[in-house]
Amino acid sequence: MNKKVLAGIGISFALLLSPLQQASAAKNDVDNVAHRGASGYAPENTVAAFEKAFEMKSDYIEIDVQQSKDGELVVIHDVTVDRTTNGTGAVKDLTLEELQSLDAGSWKGTEFAGEPIPTFEEILDRYRGKIGILIELKSSELYPGIEAKIAGELKERNMDKPNNEKIIVQSFNFDSMKKMDELLPNVPIGVLTGSKADTTEEKLQQFATYADYFNPHYGLVTNELVTNVHNNGMKISSWTVRNQQTADFLLSMNIDAIITDYPDFVQK
Repeated sequence: MNKKVLAGIGISFALLLSPLQQASAAKNDVDNVAHRGASGYAPENTVAAFEKAFEMKSDYIEIDVQQSKDGELVVIHDVTVDRTTNGTGAVKDLTLEELQSLDAGSWKGTEFAGEPIPTFEEILDRYRGKIGILIELKSSELYPGIEAKIAGELKERNMDKPNNEKIIVQSFNFDSMKKMDELLPNVPIGVLTGSKADTTEEKLQQFATYADYFNPHYGLVTNELVTNVHNNGMKISSWTVRNQQTADFLLSMNIDAIITDYPDFVQK
């Protein structure tokens, strides 16, 4: 059955619930997504942060994927290594060996000294079946063909038909997500945005033709937006929680997932 049809069935069932039941279900069912791992407590996008997220019983880890000079998929957020390592330069201009020789942990604390930049394959192999993985294609326009590479790694591990949506792919690059929907028709697709212009009914209808998740910055979240997203057959995840007040606001909004640096702020 088409994944969009399945989403519609879920929405129809939800509408049968009373408002009190819907509110209770929302609070209990919201997914806790550890942003770049439990990055409030450990260096982002490292095994230390992902292990902390697993320890804190997050539902998902969110990872950022880019590509090295020699074509290897690596997990790092910025397009340069300057902020989170002891090196300098663009990710795309450094080989995998050069990237993995860098210290990606000391900036967060001496106890994390020597934490390397992980590969995409390493994270898939380490965490598949243990915790959900929200895969963000970061600046995919810099890496022609990265969509096919990511799809290939998932297919190789039989992760292209995930159970319970435990693999999700997202990006700010909408064209990239259209490609991923074609390459991985059984994997949920998310579109990221920080722009109010993307919250119109017309835009939501466009996104719903290929996306399963609409993932806005929390500053865009309103009751009306949540309702409109759900009415278009999509789920809604919001980012990025860095304080309890924001977590509590999003918990009150009947959204489906909260992306947070601090998994403990999102209590079920």
